[in-house]
Amino acid sequence: MGKMKKKGESGAATNYTSRNQALKKLQLSLPDFRRLCILKGIYPREPKNRKKVGKGSTAYKTYYFVKDIAYLHHEPVLRKFREFKIFTRKLKRAIGRQEYSDAERIEENKPKYTLNHIVKERYPTFIDALRDLDDALSMVFLFATLPQTDKITNEVVKKCKRMSIEFQHYIVASNSLRKVFISIKGIYYQAEIQGQSVTWVVPHQFTQQLPEDVDFRIMLTFLEFYNTLIGFVNFQLYHNLNMFYPPKLTIQNSSDVAEYCKEDEVKDETLAALTSSLSKSTTDSVMAEEVEDEFHLDDGSEEAKQQAAQRAERKQNEDFKQMFKECKFFLSREVNRDVMTFLIRSFGGEVSWEKTQGLGATYEATDECITHHVMDRPKVANPILSRHYVQPQWLFDCINAKRLVPVSEYLPGAILPPHLSPFVDDSNPDQYVPPERASMIRQEKELLRTDADKDEDEEETTQVSTGKKRKREEEAVSKNVSNKKEDKMTDEEKKLALMMMPKKKKVLYDKIMYGKKKKAAKVRKLDEKRKVIDQKQQ
Repeated sequence: MGKMKKKGESGAATNYTSRNQALKKLQLSLPDFRRLCILKGIYPREPKNRKKVGKGSTAYKTYYFVKDIAYLHHEPVLRKFREFKIFTRKLKRAIGRQEYSDAERIEENKPKYTLNHIVKERYPTFIDALRDLDDALSMVFLFATLPQTDKITNEVVKKCKRMSIEFQHYIVASNSLRKVFISIKGIYYQAEIQGQSVTWVVPHQFTQQLPEDVDFRIMLTFLEFYNTLIGFVNFQLYHNLNMFYPPKLTIQNSSDVAEYCKEDEVKDETLAALTSSLSKSTTDSVMAEEVEDEFHLDDGSEEAKQQAAQRAERKQNEDFKQMFKECKFFLSREVNRDVMTFLIRSFGGEVSWEKTQGLGATYEATDECITHHVMDRPKVANPILSRHYVQPQWLFDCINAKRLVPVSEYLPGAILPPHLSPFVDDSNPDQYVPPERASMIRQEKELLRTDADKDEDEEETTQVSTGKKRKREEEAVSKNVSNKKEDKMTDEEKKLALMMMPKKKKVLYDKIMYGKKKKAAKVRKLDEKRKVIDQKQQ
């Protein structure tokens, strides 16, 4: 007879541990335990059977994996937490005894720790760090706009602002920006970095009202780790582009500085303007340009057509990256300068503003080379005929359309076209597609076509007469009638199949059909709204 197993000594009960048990094992307080779990990336787990894990008890508890808690035992940060407890106890004792010299000495020897080893543990490769960069960037850009309070110190805001500006400079230097969208929450950006799509949100530049029901201690713990992560990522990205880190400007304008900021803030303000280029390292080896070898193929083969299509797509991407290269912009004072500068510089354009607005202005408003004047006013006081006057949305729509759209719809005071989101997946046939988005998709497809395909399409359109069009319409009508007959037959077959379907599958099928009908109702409702809007505009 085998040895009897006692209840709770094997199986699921030994794989999980409660939070109170973890606190006793690690000898930590609850705030320190939460902080350590956030830094190490350890989160609560939901067991499959709470009764087995709780040894017969069904009371709600927070559970963790036993292996995760054992993983924290030898963490260097845990030792620093214990040293910090001793430090606070000694400091309070010295202040209570009015031994201020000893208190200063203890304050100087305050224990400090770094999170570099944790970043290396959680992200073994650089691609892993890029994949997890979305939340980190959104958090850093958020805190860069928050005001200083008793919970958020000035050092935290400054560090977040520096990290965000360094990342923006990399996007500008590498032309990595791909999509932008203005929403109620903020401005969404998406960049392509080493084949990975990185998306982040930047809040609007309004006065931020901090909510009272948010625990900023937890957010600051996340931010502490995210700042370390972004510091590593920025260093590697700058190294890949053969640039100095921390960044150095090629030209530093020190004239008329005293009017705007102090001397020790000149470098940071000039860097934040985003109008100056960064200097590259001369000691590092120059990065070799990629040269792609293409074999000569027959003109009529499918491989040659694919090669030509790939070549055209590469050329389109290169033109898209330098879309504003031939443009010279000037921003009015009512325009969001930071956002507009980032967009223009990311696509190779030049930008400036009035010198009274701040550092970074490179040319005056009277410059004859200015091609586009971005403004958000209903009328132009003294228009100059050699430049275009556009509203800020024109820049966003150009980036999403991957080309310079006509400026006629974006003149000052004009009713702007709908600002469409580039993050919507249009491949789903059941989804509503606005007419503007449909025309944009057609234009993108036309740009990808080769010149030969365009010539063939033009020849076919010229050869088609009105009689042929009518024949095609009649054929389409006859096809629709035949399809309806087939659909009737399929409906009868579906009814028979539904009658023979088991109950479980029938419930699942009903849920799927309910979801499809709900989506179709939404699309129908949007179509009706669009028809009403078009009728009012007419």
